[in-house]
Amino acid sequence: MTDATDDAIEDRTSQLSEERVDHVEMADTDADEDARDAKEHDRVRSLVEWVAVIVGALVVALVVKTFLFQAFFIPSASMEPTLEEGDRVLVNKLSYDLHDIRRGDVVVFELPEDKVGPDGIKDLIKRVIGLPGDVIETRDGVVYVNDRRLEEPYLPEGTLTGDPSNGNNPAIERQTVPEGTIFVMGDNRANSHDSRYADRGPIPIDSVVGRAFVLVWPLGEVGSL
Repeated sequence: MTDATDDAIEDRTSQLSEERVDHVEMADTDADEDARDAKEHDRVRSLVEWVAVIVGALVVALVVKTFLFQAFFIPSASMEPTLEEGDRVLVNKLSYDLHDIRRGDVVVFELPEDKVGPDGIKDLIKRVIGLPGDVIETRDGVVYVNDRRLEEPYLPEGTLTGDPSNGNNPAIERQTVPEGTIFVMGDNRANSHDSRYADRGPIPIDSVVGRAFVLVWPLGEVGSL
């Protein structure tokens, strides 16, 4: 009787132990699944957050480039020594919404399609020399605006604008800058295809993209223009 009772108790104890093990194993399985679900949720949330950050950054960059500032690459040596080929400048596209173009400004402007050369470059950078209504000319290699000598501290000493011995450095024939246009030249007067040439002439103000105000590359030469 005692042996039978002991056997029954032992069987019941074993059964309860197995049930507890099953329950613990099921609990562990549920916990593992919950942990995996939590990790998956965190990964998805992190991915969504990164996508939102990237999209937001792209939208901001697009807005800035379209309406505020834009970096431009200097395609030629026409603005040396102020800017050299390969330099990069930042252009303020809002400048002339706030004030008029000023003599001496360095501006980026867009060529009309029929004047784009074989190199395909349509955005050029030059310095504003004459404003609408100005009478402009050169005398003995010096620029005169409204019969007053134009001070050009940005040019190397001894620079001539108009050199009879150099066909790449034409003089400015006395002329009045038409309304709605500006007269522009490169600082490298002996190597700049600018408003002095008949096929370019004064450029329309509405072709101006903005004012170049800072050199951003190379880093060692960063500075305002």
